[in-house]
Amino acid sequence: MPFKEHFGFKILPFQRNQPVESLFETDEQIEAFARLKYIAENKQFGILTAEPGTGKSTTLRKLAGSLNNKRYRVIYISDSNLTPRNFYTEALQQLGHEPRFYRGDLRRQLQQAVTGMSESQGAYPVIITDEAHLFKREMYEELRFLLNFEMDSFAPMSLILSGQTELKRLLRYPIYEAVAQRINIRCHIGLFNRKLTGKYIYHHTVKAGAASAIFTDSAIDVIHESAQGVARKINNICSSILLQAHLLKQPLVDEGLSISVINSEFAA
Repeated sequence: MPFKEHFGFKILPFQRNQPVESLFETDEQIEAFARLKYIAENKQFGILTAEPGTGKSTTLRKLAGSLNNKRYRVIYISDSNLTPRNFYTEALQQLGHEPRFYRGDLRRQLQQAVTGMSESQGAYPVIITDEAHLFKREMYEELRFLLNFEMDSFAPMSLILSGQTELKRLLRYPIYEAVAQRINIRCHIGLFNRKLTGKYIYHHTVKAGAASAIFTDSAIDVIHESAQGVARKINNICSSILLQAHLLKQPLVDEGLSISVINSEFAA
């Protein structure tokens, strides 16, 4: 019997390409999304932090899909070694402009492009920079200059810095005080507890088409301990366990099968 038919699935659960509307959301993710949308719609400066694999990218994807594309232009930049020049070049290219060469010219060009969008189209960029916990001091200094539109009296854009939890600690250092003071809204997504892990697994199997629970409570205990509340790890572990259950023709995932798969495939 094929894999999906074995469990009654219509689609594969625990895949990265799940539709946003079918994904499981925690209260923290729902709150983070609401805060991010406020940042975008009110031309604010905010940060989103999360542990790796806990839904940060999914939340940003949901934000981008929720905004009116006639009024907001989402610019997404992901570069762990982002420099000011690369930042301006990428943003201008995504806005449809031919970037200049020198950093000072690029900064002025982006400010003019953003202001022009606001005045002529009534549209505003929402700039999202990922991996912000890895930015060097030079990049943060440049963001401070960029945000200084007309001596802080005018804000024709939104800026969201997204990164791992270290970003919160980084911005507490005195050298970043000038940037930290400009942050309007802060959002954070934490790890799953055991209860959320169980809800997450059940949600995604049912959404995939299962008529009832496939994982026993004791299996979920083992998976949660191994994944440590990280959704991405839960996805990988559950996918491997389901495949093994299918090969063994088991309709349910129990503790023994979970321990066996985790020890053979995910043990350090």
